[in-house]
Amino acid sequence: MLRPNRNIASHKPVSHGGPYSIKKSQNDLLDFSSNINPFGASPIVRKFLKKKLGTISEYPDSDSKNLRKTLQQYTKIPYEQIVMGNGATEIIYNFCQAFLNKKIPVLIPIPTFGEYEAAARLAGCKISFFKTMNLEKDLDDFIEKVPRNGFVFVCNPNNPTGTLISKKNLQKIIQAAKKKSTGIFIDESFIELVPDSNESVIKYVKKSNNLFILRSMTKSFGLAGIRVGYGIGNKQIISTLSKIKIPWNISGIAQHAARAALCSTFYLNKTRKIIKKESKYLRNKISNIHGFECHDTTTNFILIKTKLKSKILQKKLLKKNILIRDASTFRGLNNNYIRIAVKTRKENQKFVKALEKIK
Repeated sequence: MLRPNRNIASHKPVSHGGPYSIKKSQNDLLDFSSNINPFGASPIVRKFLKKKLGTISEYPDSDSKNLRKTLQQYTKIPYEQIVMGNGATEIIYNFCQAFLNKKIPVLIPIPTFGEYEAAARLAGCKISFFKTMNLEKDLDDFIEKVPRNGFVFVCNPNNPTGTLISKKNLQKIIQAAKKKSTGIFIDESFIELVPDSNESVIKYVKKSNNLFILRSMTKSFGLAGIRVGYGIGNKQIISTLSKIKIPWNISGIAQHAARAALCSTFYLNKTRKIIKKESKYLRNKISNIHGFECHDTTTNFILIKTKLKSKILQKKLLKKNILIRDASTFRGLNNNYIRIAVKTRKENQKFVKALEKIK
């Protein structure tokens, strides 16, 4: 009889948002649970894909070379130092499979994206957690906890809190980890959706051999349905990840869509402006509703503390065809937290009106 690996047998899939996270699908569902670009995919992407429909019967480039060269222009990092993933999450799992094991201690600040923990556990790692709602403020205590000969995950800006760490302070973490011969994985999946500053540390990859950066095109470019993510590291890291990724992991259509998206950066500028405006609108309106407290955020989603239990609130809003993220599934948060995406004014107004009527 076949028996699964011990780590697989105890593995628990991570909960996420999106319309398929609920048992029964609903027509005209207004999805505030997924942190996607409020405008969706660029019209340029849609138009370009129509021209490329004839390629769906062709095998894609397994190395995504043209896409990586487009990313080289976009990131200013050589394409040899870029690896593609079927969404950012595939890269998280491949990375842990390639570089982590039961002898490597892992540190994860919580609450944060649950796939770091899940992937590290599959690799057999022993994980320590650092509870903080704002890593920037608790930086010194966190640095003290960085393990020797270990690994650290940091999400910046952090999901679900929306807090952002400055480049200066990230450099402190990177240097502290380097002194302890520890690697650091920085997830910048939402960095392009921060309106007021650019705290990306992509350029540090050239000088830090212990650093790996993760990016997602799901959030910033609205490509959630076709799954494109990428990772940036030194040539040794990228070579290893390229060896273990499955062949043709990025479909041809996805490669075409991603290249088109990267050539329409004006779309991101437009997006950041609407996020800044609508985030302020939502936080002001929601904070004036009794029983709801909004956390400060730097990006396109808002963590909300609520007196009403998160699952109850989710059910009440679903009756109004609105889906929110029950944040109780994030390690470090309880059932008094929800998370919502920042969307367009018309959609945000519908959410606020529905929330005002909750009893």
